[in-house]
Amino acid sequence: MPACWTLSQGIGLTYLVPEETGMLRIRVLHGPNLNLLGTREQSIYGTQSLDDLNSALRTLAKELALKVDLRQSNSEGELVNWIQEARKEYDGIIINPAAYTHTSIAIRDAIAAVGLPTVEVHLSNIHQREEFRHQSYIAGVALGLIAGLGPTGYLLALRGLCDHLTAVKRQKKTSRPVPARRAAKSTK
Repeated sequence: MPACWTLSQGIGLTYLVPEETGMLRIRVLHGPNLNLLGTREQSIYGTQSLDDLNSALRTLAKELALKVDLRQSNSEGELVNWIQEARKEYDGIIINPAAYTHTSIAIRDAIAAVGLPTVEVHLSNIHQREEFRHQSYIAGVALGLIAGLGPTGYLLALRGLCDHLTAVKRQKKTSRPVPARRAAKSTK
């Protein structure tokens, strides 16, 4: 079962199996009102329900040999708690903070505090919407931001985060500390 495809020295894609990467664990958080997907403002958010989106994420996670934990809350405090809990068991976070994107310093600070690679996702392009939606408090502490691609944005975030985490794990495996003598000589 495949784990991830990753760029190999800019040449092409390398196929990585779970034995090379270990099973990566990703927490996916959906913010306020996303439980209404499929019925709420369909011209902006589309007709796919949250259950449909989560099903697509589970299917891709299985294909990539990832463990995903999918959660939705309308509560800022609950989202903060889930972010903090993630540092103990997860390798990365995908979050659509929804309206909290533009207001929540608490969510921003929680992401910064846990230090996990995080991808911010939005179904709509927040920069093509009302002026107050153009500012994201989350983007400055996120690894990346995907907006305006609908549900596909979540799938791209999952693939991208898998690729990033796999590259980091591979780098850690191949990195060797510089011997003390060599380090001392190189400082002269």
